Amino acid sequence: MPRRSAQEWIRLSMRTPGILIFGMVMAPCGWILNLTSTVSPNWRTIHDIPGQATNLFIQQGIWDICEARDTSTSISCGQDDTTYFGNQIIEVAQGLMVASLVVTLVGLAVAIPGVRCWRETPNWVVAGLGGILIFLSGVMTIIPIAWYTHILEDITTETQTVTIRVGYCIVLGYIGGIFEILGGFVMFIGICRCCGGKNRGEVRVEEVRNRYNPKPTPRRVDVPSLNRPRSSASSVPYSKDSLDDDVSFPRAKSPAARSVNTADSGRPYDADL
Repeated sequence: MPRRSAQEWIRLSMRTPGILIFGMVMAPCGWILNLTSTVSPNWRTIHDIPGQATNLFIQQGIWDICEARDTSTSISCGQDDTTYFGNQIIEVAQGLMVASLVVTLVGLAVAIPGVRCWRETPNWVVAGLGGILIFLSGVMTIIPIAWYTHILEDITTETQTVTIRVGYCIVLGYIGGIFEILGGFVMFIGICRCCGGKNRGEVRVEEVRNRYNPKPTPRRVDVPSLNRPRSSASSVPYSKDSLDDDVSFPRAKSPAARSVNTADSGRPYDADL
C-alpha cells in the first residue's frame, strides 16, 4: 500500500489541538506542585518525641527542619540535624527535585513555539520534544518521592522517634509528578499521526471533498409511453379516427368558378347560369 503524503491531510480549524492544550495546562500545574514540595519542610513529621511536650512535633524536609506545636501557629525553622541530612536519599532528592523544576521550564520553553495556535499547522516535532522534556521532569520527581516514601521510617535522625507520619510534600510531589508525566506523554503522541488523524485534529483531503462536494444522485425521469392503450372511460365523445368519418349534417359546397365573358354582348350564356 503506498504511503500517504502529508499534503493529503488538512485541519478544518485554527484551534489548538486538544492534546497540546492538555499538556500545556498540566505541565505548569505540576511544576507549581513540585516547587511547593521542594521548598516546603514537610516530607515527614515526627510526633511523640521523648522528653518533649506532647504537642510538639518536628517537620523534616530536604532543605530545612522545623519545630511546630499543635496549639500554636508559630514555627521555628533552621534546626540542625547532620545525621538526617547525611542520608543518601536527601542528597538524591535535592538534586532530582531541582533538576525536575529546571527541565520543566525548559520543556515549556521548547513546546510553546510548536503549540502556536495562530499557525495553520502546529510544529508537531518541536511540541513533541517539549513533551518529552516535561515527561522526564515528571519522572525525576516521582523517583525521589517514591524512594523517600519507601524508606520513610528507616531514615536516620538525631531525634529519638516514636511516631513518624508522611508529610503533605509527599502528596504534592506525587500529584505534580503525575501531572507532568501525563501532560508530557500526551504532547509527545502528537509527533505520530494516529487514530485517523484525530489526535492532531486532522482529516483526509478526500474526506473533506466528499463531505462538502458530494456526487449528485442521478435523477430518474419517467418518460410516458407512446403506445399506451386508450381508456374506454375517456370524457372525449369521439376519437381521432372518427374525425375522418362522414358527419350527420351536410357540408357546404364551394361555389363553382365563373368564366369571364369577354364578349360585347351582355347576354348571359348557359355556362354563366
